[in-house]
Amino acid sequence: MSPEQERLQKENEELKRQLRELKSAGHAAAETGPPKLWRPSAITIWSIFLVATVLIFVAFLSGYIPLLKRRAVIASDTHEQERALPRVEVIEVRRASDKSELELPGNIQAITEAPILARADGYILRRMVDIGDRVQAGQTLAEIEAPEMEEQVRQSKANLQLAQAAVDQALANYQQGKTDTELARVTAERWKSLAGRGVVSRQENDQYQAQYQSHAAGLDSLEKAIGVQRSNVAAAQANLARIERMQSYLLVKAPFSGVITLRNVDVGALVNSGSTLLFRIAQTGTLRTYLNVPQAQSSSVRLGQTARLSVANLPGRQFAGAVARTANALDPASRTLLVEVHVPNPEGALLPGMYARVDLVSARANAPLLIPSDALIARGTGTEVAVVRQDHTVHLQKIEVGRDYGDRLEVISGLKDGDMIVPNPGDVVREGIEVQPVPVAEKATQK
Repeated sequence: MSPEQERLQKENEELKRQLRELKSAGHAAAETGPPKLWRPSAITIWSIFLVATVLIFVAFLSGYIPLLKRRAVIASDTHEQERALPRVEVIEVRRASDKSELELPGNIQAITEAPILARADGYILRRMVDIGDRVQAGQTLAEIEAPEMEEQVRQSKANLQLAQAAVDQALANYQQGKTDTELARVTAERWKSLAGRGVVSRQENDQYQAQYQSHAAGLDSLEKAIGVQRSNVAAAQANLARIERMQSYLLVKAPFSGVITLRNVDVGALVNSGSTLLFRIAQTGTLRTYLNVPQAQSSSVRLGQTARLSVANLPGRQFAGAVARTANALDPASRTLLVEVHVPNPEGALLPGMYARVDLVSARANAPLLIPSDALIARGTGTEVAVVRQDHTVHLQKIEVGRDYGDRLEVISGLKDGDMIVPNPGDVVREGIEVQPVPVAEKATQK
């Protein structure tokens, strides 16, 4: 009952109570006698009753009729909702960008990295750098103390002097032999001339001729001795140069510009030539990132292709790079192509050993169609999507799915550009059902 009806009912009851009181007062006056009070007539009573009845009826109508109207409106809305078509969200199938993006994990490494070993035996006298220091090519990193090497240098110099003295002696002997040979030649020619005129015997001539041949052979021997002594000098010089070069290794220098990533020794440590690791240096001005591209996308990778790197500890930043080389062969175990991407790192923000996400960007002539991943309906008969036709009926269309981007899927076949699909089909979406499509963009605008 409405508040208006309640109010009218209370007024009616109040009028009835007043009538009863008036009747009671009339009976009491009749019984007690004079003085007589005023008693309404029957016409007055009926008039009051009729007025009260009319008021009650008017109040009833004023409350009940709007209630009937509201019930009718509610019933009409309910009937329309029962007859209305189910509303479903739809989106338009569009092609992807003309640039293909392939995101893969990668491992960042230094473009050049080398261990620095000791080339001389001794003790670390001084250490000039530590881990994290940036050094230039040729900069001294440490100094090794090796006193015995000084003795080797002096001994080598002495041996060189001896070899040079032997060469001088050999040259003097050669000059002496050359003089004797010349004298023997002149004497042999004179005796040969005398023997030809018969002045001396042939035996004496033969004796002087043999002496000349002997001096000539001795001269050849002295000349070869000079060569031997000169070879000894060259060997002594080479030995001295080797020791001096070894002495230069007492100063450990950086082979190229980079950063010290490892220090393995300290002052006073004993180092052995060729076996003790002193430092490790890495060139970080340009870094290289290795990633494994699956076989399905390996044909799209080419030299010089643009790449973008991002790391978790630097959110919002991207580093540009390019494909420097590929293995040109797939790994038979993983069926992936090893790709090397070079990334300039002038600020040193990237560090070797970081894990990165690499986006390979390439242009493509025929961009594929993209649909939301939640629009896919996977069944035993294959993969389908709910397509809303021009007559607003639903058709479950079979499709062939290509690359999976996580929240999006590439469609190889089954759809065309401009088709309307249901992004998140529920139980209401069935084959052949008529629906009222609501574009997602339109719904967002209405909200």
